[in-house]
Amino acid sequence: MRTLLKSFKTEINPTQEQMQKINRTIGTCRFVYNFYLAHNKELYDSEKRFLSGMDFQKWLNNIYLKENPEYLWIKEVSSKSVKQSIMNADKAFKRFFKKQSGFPRFKKKNRADVKMYFVRNNPNDCLCERHRISIPTLGWVRLKEKGYIPTSKQGYRIKSGTVSRKAGRYYVSVLIDMPDTEKPQLNTFGLGIDLGIKEFAVMSNGIVKKNINKTAKLRKLEKQLKREQRCLSRKYEDVKKHNKKKGEATRQNIQKQLLRVQKLHQRIDNIRTDYMNKTIAEIVKNKPSYITIEDLNVKGMMKNRHLAKAVASQKFYEFRIKLETKCKETGIELRIVDRWYPSSKLCHKCRSLKKDLKLSDRKYICKCGYHADRDFNASLNLRDALTYKLA
Repeated sequence: MRTLLKSFKTEINPTQEQMQKINRTIGTCRFVYNFYLAHNKELYDSEKRFLSGMDFQKWLNNIYLKENPEYLWIKEVSSKSVKQSIMNADKAFKRFFKKQSGFPRFKKKNRADVKMYFVRNNPNDCLCERHRISIPTLGWVRLKEKGYIPTSKQGYRIKSGTVSRKAGRYYVSVLIDMPDTEKPQLNTFGLGIDLGIKEFAVMSNGIVKKNINKTAKLRKLEKQLKREQRCLSRKYEDVKKHNKKKGEATRQNIQKQLLRVQKLHQRIDNIRTDYMNKTIAEIVKNKPSYITIEDLNVKGMMKNRHLAKAVASQKFYEFRIKLETKCKETGIELRIVDRWYPSSKLCHKCRSLKKDLKLSDRKYICKCGYHADRDFNASLNLRDALTYKLA
Protein backbone atom coordinates (compact mmCIF):
# COMPACT_ATOMS: atom_id res chain seq x y z
CA MET A 1 0.00 0.00 0.00
CA ARG A 2 1.24 3.48 -0.89
CA THR A 3 1.88 5.88 2.01
CA LEU A 4 2.24 9.63 2.28
CA LEU A 5 3.55 11.96 4.97
CA LYS A 6 0.93 14.14 6.61
CA SER A 7 1.45 16.81 9.26
CA PHE A 8 -0.79 17.50 12.26
CA LYS A 9 -0.49 20.60 14.41
CA THR A 10 -2.26 21.15 17.72
CA GLU A 11 -1.87 23.05 20.99
CA ILE A 12 -0.25 21.39 24.00
CA ASN A 13 -0.49 22.06 27.73
CA PRO A 14 3.05 21.59 29.13
CA THR A 15 3.95 21.81 32.81
CA GLN A 16 6.05 24.68 34.18
CA GLU A 17 9.20 22.54 34.04
CA GLN A 18 8.47 21.50 30.44
CA MET A 19 7.89 25.15 29.48
CA GLN A 20 11.31 26.07 30.84
CA LYS A 21 12.93 23.25 28.82
CA ILE A 22 11.14 24.34 25.63
CA ASN A 23 12.11 28.00 26.15
CA ARG A 24 15.74 27.05 26.87
CA THR A 25 15.92 24.83 23.76
CA ILE A 26 14.36 27.47 21.50
CA GLY A 27 16.73 30.13 22.90
CA THR A 28 19.77 27.88 22.32
CA CYS A 29 18.64 27.08 18.75
CA ARG A 30 18.28 30.80 18.04
CA PHE A 31 21.77 31.47 19.45
CA VAL A 32 23.39 28.67 17.39
CA TYR A 33 21.59 29.81 14.21
CA ASN A 34 22.86 33.37 14.64
CA PHE A 35 26.34 32.13 15.61
CA TYR A 36 26.56 30.11 12.36
CA LEU A 37 25.56 33.15 10.29
CA ALA A 38 28.03 35.44 12.09
CA HIS A 39 30.88 32.88 11.85
CA ASN A 40 30.33 32.36 8.11
CA LYS A 41 30.17 36.12 7.50
CA GLU A 42 33.44 36.60 9.40
CA LEU A 43 35.03 33.65 7.58
CA TYR A 44 34.06 35.05 4.18
CA ASP A 45 35.42 38.53 4.99
CA SER A 46 38.80 37.10 6.03
CA GLU A 47 39.29 33.97 3.86
CA LYS A 48 36.60 34.30 1.13
CA ARG A 49 35.07 30.91 1.94
CA PHE A 50 32.00 29.47 3.67
CA LEU A 51 31.61 26.62 6.12
CA SER A 52 28.92 23.97 5.53
CA GLY A 53 26.47 23.04 8.26
CA MET A 54 28.08 19.65 8.95
CA ASP A 55 31.59 21.13 9.14
CA PHE A 56 30.38 23.89 11.47
CA GLN A 57 28.77 21.34 13.78
CA LYS A 58 32.05 19.36 14.00
CA TRP A 59 34.04 22.54 14.64
CA LEU A 60 31.55 23.69 17.29
CA ASN A 61 31.55 20.38 19.24
CA ASN A 62 35.20 19.34 18.85
CA ILE A 63 37.08 22.64 18.92
CA TYR A 64 35.08 25.71 19.93
CA LEU A 65 33.27 24.33 23.01
CA LYS A 66 36.50 22.78 24.34
CA GLU A 67 38.33 26.10 24.01
CA ASN A 68 35.34 28.09 25.37
CA PRO A 69 33.82 26.11 28.28
CA GLU A 70 31.54 29.05 29.19
CA TYR A 71 29.35 28.01 26.21
CA LEU A 72 28.93 24.40 27.33
CA TRP A 73 25.27 25.19 28.11
CA ILE A 74 24.67 24.56 24.38
CA LYS A 75 25.02 20.83 25.13
CA GLU A 76 22.41 20.94 27.91
CA VAL A 77 19.53 20.92 25.41
CA SER A 78 18.50 18.41 22.72
CA SER A 79 21.37 17.80 20.27
CA LYS A 80 18.86 17.04 17.50
CA SER A 81 17.31 20.50 17.87
CA VAL A 82 20.71 22.21 17.76
CA LYS A 83 21.75 20.21 14.69
CA GLN A 84 18.47 21.01 12.90
CA SER A 85 18.95 24.72 13.66
CA ILE A 86 22.40 24.60 12.05
CA MET A 87 21.04 22.76 9.00
CA ASN A 88 18.25 25.35 8.66
CA ALA A 89 20.89 28.09 8.53
CA ASP A 90 22.87 26.01 6.01
CA LYS A 91 19.73 25.70 3.84
CA ALA A 92 19.22 29.47 4.04
CA PHE A 93 22.77 30.03 2.77
CA LYS A 94 22.27 27.56 -0.10
CA ARG A 95 19.08 29.38 -1.14
CA PHE A 96 21.03 32.63 -1.09
CA PHE A 97 23.80 31.16 -3.29
CA LYS A 98 21.18 29.93 -5.78
CA LYS A 99 19.66 33.45 -5.78
CA GLN A 100 16.33 32.09 -4.57
CA SER A 101 16.28 34.45 -1.58
CA GLY A 102 18.20 37.28 0.08
CA PHE A 103 21.06 37.00 2.56
CA PRO A 104 19.97 35.07 5.69
CA ARG A 105 18.80 37.34 8.51
CA PHE A 106 19.67 37.03 12.17
CA LYS A 107 16.80 35.79 14.35
CA LYS A 108 15.62 38.25 17.00
CA LYS A 109 14.61 37.16 20.46
CA ASN A 110 10.82 36.69 20.91
CA ARG A 111 10.24 37.77 17.30
CA ALA A 112 11.65 34.97 15.13
CA ASP A 113 9.93 31.68 14.36
CA VAL A 114 12.41 29.28 16.01
CA LYS A 115 11.24 25.76 16.85
CA MET A 116 12.37 22.83 18.97
CA TYR A 117 12.93 19.85 16.67
CA PHE A 118 12.62 16.18 17.68
CA VAL A 119 12.88 12.92 15.78
CA ARG A 120 12.00 9.27 16.42
CA ASN A 121 15.20 7.41 17.42
CA ASN A 122 13.78 4.18 18.88
CA PRO A 123 10.37 2.42 19.15
CA ASN A 124 9.66 4.00 22.56
CA ASP A 125 10.07 7.57 21.22
CA CYS A 126 7.31 9.84 19.90
CA LEU A 127 4.35 7.79 21.08
CA CYS A 128 0.91 9.36 20.94
CA GLU A 129 -2.22 8.59 22.93
CA ARG A 130 -5.64 10.23 22.75
CA HIS A 131 -4.87 12.92 25.35
CA ARG A 132 -1.04 13.08 25.47
CA ILE A 133 2.12 12.77 23.38
CA SER A 134 5.62 11.57 24.26
CA ILE A 135 8.37 14.00 23.16
CA PRO A 136 12.10 13.20 23.64
CA THR A 137 13.72 15.28 26.48
CA LEU A 138 10.24 16.47 27.59
CA GLY A 139 8.44 13.20 28.34
CA TRP A 140 4.67 12.97 28.23
CA VAL A 141 2.96 16.27 27.35
CA ARG A 142 -0.81 16.80 27.56
CA LEU A 143 -2.74 17.70 24.42
CA LYS A 144 -5.47 20.35 24.52
CA GLU A 145 -7.32 18.88 21.52
CA LYS A 146 -7.96 15.23 22.29
CA GLY A 147 -8.16 12.64 19.49
CA TYR A 148 -6.93 14.92 16.70
CA ILE A 149 -3.52 13.28 16.16
CA PRO A 150 -3.72 9.60 15.07
CA THR A 151 -2.58 7.43 17.98
CA SER A 152 0.06 4.72 18.21
CA LYS A 153 -2.60 2.14 19.12
CA GLN A 154 -4.20 2.72 15.72
CA GLY A 155 -0.89 1.73 14.08
CA TYR A 156 0.38 5.21 13.13
CA ARG A 157 3.98 6.21 13.78
CA ILE A 158 5.36 9.71 14.25
CA LYS A 159 8.55 10.21 12.22
CA SER A 160 9.53 13.68 13.47
CA GLY A 161 8.05 16.90 14.78
CA THR A 162 8.57 20.37 16.21
CA VAL A 163 7.46 22.27 19.30
CA SER A 164 6.83 25.98 18.80
CA ARG A 165 5.80 28.94 20.94
CA LYS A 166 3.52 31.76 19.86
CA ALA A 167 1.82 34.49 21.92
CA GLY A 168 2.37 32.61 25.19
CA ARG A 169 0.96 29.34 23.82
CA TYR A 170 2.77 26.13 22.88
CA TYR A 171 2.12 23.94 19.84
CA VAL A 172 3.34 20.58 18.58
CA SER A 173 3.50 19.69 14.90
CA VAL A 174 4.16 16.06 13.96
CA LEU A 175 4.83 14.24 10.69
CA ILE A 176 3.02 10.89 10.38
CA ASP A 177 3.25 8.18 7.74
CA MET A 178 -0.36 7.76 6.55
CA PRO A 179 -1.79 5.21 4.10
CA ASP A 180 -2.73 6.78 0.76
CA THR A 181 -6.51 6.39 0.54
CA GLU A 182 -8.37 5.86 -2.72
CA LYS A 183 -9.20 9.01 -4.68
CA PRO A 184 -12.94 9.86 -4.78
CA GLN A 185 -14.97 9.78 -7.99
CA LEU A 186 -14.86 13.28 -9.52
CA ASN A 187 -17.58 15.10 -11.46
CA THR A 188 -17.23 16.09 -15.11
CA PHE A 189 -17.44 19.87 -14.65
CA GLY A 190 -14.58 22.26 -13.92
CA LEU A 191 -14.40 25.27 -11.63
CA GLY A 192 -12.84 28.71 -12.09
CA ILE A 193 -11.98 30.81 -9.02
CA ASP A 194 -11.28 34.54 -9.18
CA LEU A 195 -9.60 35.85 -6.01
CA GLY A 196 -9.99 39.51 -5.13
CA ILE A 197 -10.12 42.19 -2.47
CA LYS A 198 -13.79 43.23 -2.72
CA GLU A 199 -14.84 39.59 -2.41
CA PHE A 200 -12.44 36.89 -1.25
CA ALA A 201 -13.40 34.38 -3.96
CA VAL A 202 -15.94 34.42 -6.81
CA MET A 203 -16.52 31.01 -8.39
CA SER A 204 -17.83 30.07 -11.81
CA ASN A 205 -20.68 28.06 -10.23
CA GLY A 206 -22.12 31.30 -8.81
CA ILE A 207 -20.89 30.92 -5.20
CA VAL A 208 -19.35 34.07 -3.74
CA LYS A 209 -17.15 34.01 -0.64
CA LYS A 210 -17.20 37.40 1.07
CA ASN A 211 -14.18 39.28 2.37
CA ILE A 212 -14.13 38.33 6.05
CA ASN A 213 -11.95 41.34 6.89
CA LYS A 214 -15.00 43.56 6.32
CA THR A 215 -17.08 41.84 9.01
CA ALA A 216 -17.94 43.65 12.26
CA LYS A 217 -16.09 41.06 14.37
CA LEU A 218 -12.74 41.55 12.65
CA ARG A 219 -13.13 45.33 12.42
CA LYS A 220 -13.70 45.41 16.19
CA LEU A 221 -10.61 43.25 16.84
CA GLU A 222 -8.44 45.41 14.55
CA LYS A 223 -9.66 48.54 16.36
CA GLN A 224 -8.78 46.91 19.67
CA LEU A 225 -5.36 45.93 18.27
CA LYS A 226 -4.62 49.55 17.30
CA ARG A 227 -5.47 50.66 20.84
CA GLU A 228 -3.17 48.06 22.43
CA GLN A 229 -0.35 48.86 19.98
CA ARG A 230 -0.58 52.57 20.87
CA CYS A 231 -0.40 51.65 24.55
CA LEU A 232 2.72 49.52 23.91
CA SER A 233 4.31 52.31 21.87
CA ARG A 234 3.73 54.80 24.71
CA LYS A 235 5.48 52.50 27.17
CA TYR A 236 8.55 52.28 24.91
CA GLU A 237 8.53 56.04 24.27
CA ASP A 238 8.27 56.75 27.99
CA VAL A 239 11.50 54.80 28.60
CA LYS A 240 13.30 56.69 25.80
CA LYS A 241 11.90 60.12 26.66
CA HIS A 242 12.90 60.09 30.33
CA ASN A 243 16.16 58.35 29.46
CA LYS A 244 15.67 55.84 32.23
CA LYS A 245 16.85 52.27 32.45
CA LYS A 246 14.34 49.44 32.20
CA GLY A 247 13.70 48.36 35.78
CA GLU A 248 12.15 45.01 36.64
CA ALA A 249 8.66 46.54 36.97
CA THR A 250 8.96 48.49 33.69
CA ARG A 251 10.25 45.43 31.84
CA GLN A 252 7.41 43.26 33.14
CA ASN A 253 4.78 45.85 32.16
CA ILE A 254 6.19 46.05 28.63
CA GLN A 255 6.20 42.23 28.36
CA LYS A 256 2.57 42.04 29.55
CA GLN A 257 1.48 44.62 27.00
CA LEU A 258 3.51 42.91 24.26
CA LEU A 259 1.75 39.62 25.06
CA ARG A 260 -1.67 41.34 24.75
CA VAL A 261 -0.69 42.61 21.27
CA GLN A 262 0.61 39.18 20.24
CA LYS A 263 -2.60 37.45 21.39
CA LEU A 264 -4.76 39.84 19.38
CA HIS A 265 -2.57 39.31 16.29
CA GLN A 266 -2.91 35.55 16.71
CA ARG A 267 -6.68 35.70 17.21
CA ILE A 268 -7.15 37.74 14.02
CA ASP A 269 -4.85 35.41 12.10
CA ASN A 270 -6.71 32.32 13.40
CA ILE A 271 -10.08 33.72 12.25
CA ARG A 272 -8.71 34.40 8.74
CA THR A 273 -7.03 30.99 8.50
CA ASP A 274 -10.15 29.17 9.72
CA TYR A 275 -12.28 30.96 7.12
CA MET A 276 -9.81 30.06 4.38
CA ASN A 277 -9.69 26.38 5.42
CA LYS A 278 -13.50 26.15 5.40
CA THR A 279 -13.63 27.81 1.97
CA ILE A 280 -11.13 25.29 0.54
CA ALA A 281 -13.02 22.38 2.13
CA GLU A 282 -16.27 23.60 0.53
CA ILE A 283 -14.59 23.95 -2.88
CA VAL A 284 -13.09 20.45 -2.80
CA LYS A 285 -16.35 18.96 -1.49
CA ASN A 286 -17.99 19.70 -4.87
CA LYS A 287 -15.43 17.29 -6.47
CA PRO A 288 -14.82 19.16 -9.75
CA SER A 289 -12.58 17.46 -12.31
CA TYR A 290 -10.31 20.52 -12.34
CA ILE A 291 -9.91 23.91 -10.62
CA THR A 292 -8.41 26.93 -12.37
CA ILE A 293 -6.91 29.90 -10.53
CA GLU A 294 -4.77 32.85 -11.60
CA ASP A 295 -1.04 33.16 -10.88
CA LEU A 296 -1.31 36.39 -8.88
CA ASN A 297 1.71 38.67 -8.52
CA VAL A 298 1.28 39.12 -4.75
CA LYS A 299 4.75 40.63 -4.30
CA GLY A 300 3.96 43.29 -6.90
CA MET A 301 0.53 43.97 -5.38
CA MET A 302 2.13 44.51 -1.99
CA LYS A 303 4.15 47.42 -3.38
CA ASN A 304 0.95 49.45 -3.78
CA ARG A 305 0.74 51.24 -0.42
CA HIS A 306 -3.01 51.80 -0.82
CA LEU A 307 -3.74 48.07 -1.26
CA ALA A 308 -0.87 46.41 0.65
CA LYS A 309 -2.78 45.87 3.93
CA ALA A 310 -5.90 44.58 2.14
CA VAL A 311 -3.83 42.18 -0.01
CA ALA A 312 -1.83 40.87 2.97
CA SER A 313 -4.97 40.20 5.04
CA GLN A 314 -6.49 38.09 2.22
CA LYS A 315 -3.56 35.60 2.35
CA PHE A 316 -3.66 34.72 -1.36
CA TYR A 317 -0.40 32.73 -1.39
CA GLU A 318 -1.40 30.61 1.60
CA PHE A 319 -4.74 29.92 -0.09
CA ARG A 320 -2.95 28.66 -3.21
CA ILE A 321 -0.55 26.41 -1.24
CA LYS A 322 -3.36 24.85 0.81
CA LEU A 323 -5.61 24.40 -2.23
CA GLU A 324 -2.74 22.72 -4.07
CA THR A 325 -2.22 20.28 -1.17
CA LYS A 326 -5.93 19.49 -0.96
CA CYS A 327 -6.17 18.92 -4.72
CA LYS A 328 -3.27 16.44 -4.61
CA GLU A 329 -5.00 14.50 -1.81
CA THR A 330 -8.30 14.21 -3.70
CA GLY A 331 -6.87 13.83 -7.23
CA ILE A 332 -8.32 17.13 -8.55
CA GLU A 333 -6.31 18.80 -11.32
CA LEU A 334 -5.22 22.32 -10.31
CA ARG A 335 -4.59 24.61 -13.28
CA ILE A 336 -2.59 27.83 -12.93
CA VAL A 337 -3.28 30.50 -15.57
CA ASP A 338 -0.59 33.03 -16.43
CA ARG A 339 -0.82 36.36 -14.58
CA TRP A 340 -1.04 38.25 -17.93
CA TYR A 341 -4.13 36.31 -19.02
CA PRO A 342 -6.90 38.97 -19.46
CA SER A 343 -9.56 37.14 -17.45
CA SER A 344 -11.33 40.36 -16.38
CA LYS A 345 -11.12 42.16 -19.73
CA LEU A 346 -12.28 39.23 -21.86
CA CYS A 347 -15.98 38.85 -22.74
CA HIS A 348 -17.13 35.34 -21.88
CA LYS A 349 -19.82 35.37 -24.59
CA CYS A 350 -18.17 36.84 -27.73
CA ARG A 351 -14.50 36.57 -26.56
CA SER A 352 -13.79 40.23 -27.44
CA LEU A 353 -11.24 42.18 -25.38
CA LYS A 354 -12.25 45.33 -23.53
CA LYS A 355 -8.92 47.17 -23.16
CA ASP A 356 -10.34 50.28 -21.45
CA LEU A 357 -11.76 48.35 -18.45
CA LYS A 358 -10.89 50.19 -15.22
CA LEU A 359 -10.48 48.79 -11.72
CA SER A 360 -13.46 50.88 -10.60
CA ASP A 361 -15.74 49.19 -13.20
CA ARG A 362 -17.45 46.46 -11.17
CA LYS A 363 -19.84 45.45 -13.98
CA TYR A 364 -18.70 44.03 -17.31
CA ILE A 365 -20.83 45.44 -20.15
CA CYS A 366 -19.92 44.28 -23.67
CA LYS A 367 -20.99 45.63 -27.07
CA CYS A 368 -22.57 42.26 -27.86
CA GLY A 369 -25.10 42.83 -25.07
CA TYR A 370 -23.42 40.60 -22.47
CA HIS A 371 -23.84 42.01 -18.97
CA ALA A 372 -22.35 40.39 -15.86
CA ASP A 373 -20.44 41.02 -12.65
CA ARG A 374 -16.78 41.72 -13.37
CA ASP A 375 -15.41 39.00 -11.03
CA PHE A 376 -17.97 36.38 -12.11
CA ASN A 377 -17.03 37.01 -15.77
CA ALA A 378 -13.37 36.53 -14.83
CA SER A 379 -14.12 33.22 -13.07
CA LEU A 380 -15.93 31.92 -16.18
CA ASN A 381 -12.95 32.89 -18.36
CA LEU A 382 -10.56 31.15 -15.97
CA ARG A 383 -12.69 27.99 -16.05
CA ASP A 384 -12.60 27.91 -19.87
CA ALA A 385 -8.92 28.94 -20.24
CA LEU A 386 -7.00 26.74 -22.69
CA THR A 387 -3.46 27.91 -21.83
CA TYR A 388 -2.34 26.96 -18.33
CA LYS A 389 0.24 25.00 -16.36
CA LEU A 390 -0.45 22.27 -13.82
CA ALA A 391 0.46 22.87 -10.17
